[in-house]
Amino acid sequence: MQFRNRILVIGMAAGLSLAAAGQHPNFTGTSGKTSAKTAPTIRKKLTPQQKFVLDTVKLAVSLPQPDLQDRLRVLASAANVVSSVDRKMAKNLWHEGVRIEIELVQMGKTPAVSVMSSGQADCASAQSFVENLPETDVVAAEQSLIGALTTCQKWTLDIVARRLAAALEKKIVAPRALMATAESMGVKSPWSQSHFEKMFSSLPNATDNAGEAQNFAAMYARMATEVEKSTARKSGLELLEWLEKLDDTPLRALSVNIASGAMRQALGEEGFQDALNSNIAASLVVRNVKNSGERGRVERPPMESVSVLEAMKNNGTDQSERLRGLPASERARQAAAHGFAAGTSGDQQQATKYFDMAFAAADEVWDARTPEQNTAALVEEVSEAAAQVDSVKALTRAQQLRDPSAQAIAMLAVARVVSSIGVVQR
Repeated sequence: MQFRNRILVIGMAAGLSLAAAGQHPNFTGTSGKTSAKTAPTIRKKLTPQQKFVLDTVKLAVSLPQPDLQDRLRVLASAANVVSSVDRKMAKNLWHEGVRIEIELVQMGKTPAVSVMSSGQADCASAQSFVENLPETDVVAAEQSLIGALTTCQKWTLDIVARRLAAALEKKIVAPRALMATAESMGVKSPWSQSHFEKMFSSLPNATDNAGEAQNFAAMYARMATEVEKSTARKSGLELLEWLEKLDDTPLRALSVNIASGAMRQALGEEGFQDALNSNIAASLVVRNVKNSGERGRVERPPMESVSVLEAMKNNGTDQSERLRGLPASERARQAAAHGFAAGTSGDQQQATKYFDMAFAAADEVWDARTPEQNTAALVEEVSEAAAQVDSVKALTRAQQLRDPSAQAIAMLAVARVVSSIGVVQR
């Protein structure tokens, strides 16, 4: 509690300093004179908006995040928010983020966000990361590898190619990283041609890797017309056989349609039908999907739909009782939408009531979160809505969340809004 009170005092001081920011001269010494031998240090005077952002970012990153995934989220967000104000600070945050990203991968965990894929990591760090990456971790590090390859190709291309090749020998397949490497090498290059074929002869256990079905199909579709017809036929049948082992889902149907369509294009209709006739499993899965009429789709968790326009329509009518009956996550989002509607129309008392409810619900969701839930996005959504009504009050609310990681994420969301539209006070 003492630590939280200190945060609140600092936060309020930052808020109160907004009006006075930029009014004090930059002294070079007590006399105000500079030495003839020493060039004066010229500090760029910060605007109130920039000072708010910088102070908030400093405070957010100083909070403890015991969970490495949360720390990585905070560092990535903080660096992006502060980069336009203090580039040196942003680089330091990106550097720490890369270190944690590497640590997570070494633990066999897929980073929640990738600093490397943001294009902000320095190439020496990216090269070191790839050089020290065991081939057994290429799947967990896939997004990081793509980022390193995209932003530092000259430094990392050959090393990434070797890591992915070594992984294939152990039937460890990172399809998106392989696709990115093939594009960088050139799809007609010997490496791309040989590793395309090797990828489909090294497909991993179907049950454990069902979520990669669409990525395997996309890789096949990209390369099928770029390789020899015999290779396109062999690899296409291997992929369809693999897809036949999966449960009948919309994702499998989509992947089968992508793969069979690309195979038909590469081999021609007659060659495609001849290939299917030679393989019972491949023929069966294509026929079943065709007969079902299922075009397929990517399965995503249901999204809670929250409409600010709908909240605007109900503006002036207290929705608190209805909102209390909603699940915590939906209550947080809807209360934030109503708070935004009330606040921007001038009803600050009602807005305060809604935002009290929204942040309390965000606390509930955070306390009950699971690794599969993107709770950080909900906290950001609520905080951004509040910041567009009153930035200083939103910062105070963010600091009052129970968990330090949630506090930091919320504070950075407020800073992001201020960085974009300035300080809002109503």
